Amino acid sequence: MSAQSHRSDPRILGRRTLERDHRCLAELLRPGLSVLDVGCGTGSITAGIAKAVGPHGQVVGIDRDALLLELARKEHASATNLRFECGDATALPHMAQFDVVSSTRTLQWIADPALAIWNMKQALRPSGMLVVLDYNHADNSWEPDPPGAFRLFYDAFLAWRSRNQWDNRIADQLPALFRSAGLVEVSSRVQDEVAERANPGFAERAALWSDVIENVGEQLSAAGFCTKRQIEQARETYRLWASTTLARQTLALKAVIGVTR
Repeated sequence: MSAQSHRSDPRILGRRTLERDHRCLAELLRPGLSVLDVGCGTGSITAGIAKAVGPHGQVVGIDRDALLLELARKEHASATNLRFECGDATALPHMAQFDVVSSTRTLQWIADPALAIWNMKQALRPSGMLVVLDYNHADNSWEPDPPGAFRLFYDAFLAWRSRNQWDNRIADQLPALFRSAGLVEVSSRVQDEVAERANPGFAERAALWSDVIENVGEQLSAAGFCTKRQIEQARETYRLWASTTLARQTLALKAVIGVTR
């Protein structure tokens, strides 16, 4: 699989929930709404959306990755108001069909986010709402500072993403992209993921980067951003540091909302 067709780790996707990992959308959903979830992955957040809109609502999850969709269909087969389709955010077939279109941590992997936003807008009914949650990877931080082996990996990760034209500050770009697409009432909310050692769920949150190293390390080394040995050193060093020294991790996220005319 090439970097341009990156596959997100299903372990990471499967741990996410609507209430914890897309808080802004969870607050906006109401029974009876029709919702399109773009970049649904394994469907863990999508299933939460289906539960929130209830039996009179309808939810469609769309993703370009057939393997992730297969996992989603198996895991959430009992949800009668939910279906999954194969498709791409930059070529959506839907026109004026949904009350809400959502995209969660997806535009970070798209080289032309403006086209994706335009397509998502087209899928909305008049006065429909687009809700996008995504990262500013360049602003993520750890306390205390991470060890050098992990820092080297993370710098390589950002450089690899940049070469693939994936914006490391996509969250900051979203409001302007929304307005360019013709959306109105655009607003942005900080939705940082903060994990502190004293709080529940810390180990799971901190383990994210062990999974990322395993998931993309081979692609980074194949592309020349670091060596296989450096990837292995990052994996070993980060796992030990996260389990003993890391006190606080802040992943920079923003949710941006816009409305169709």
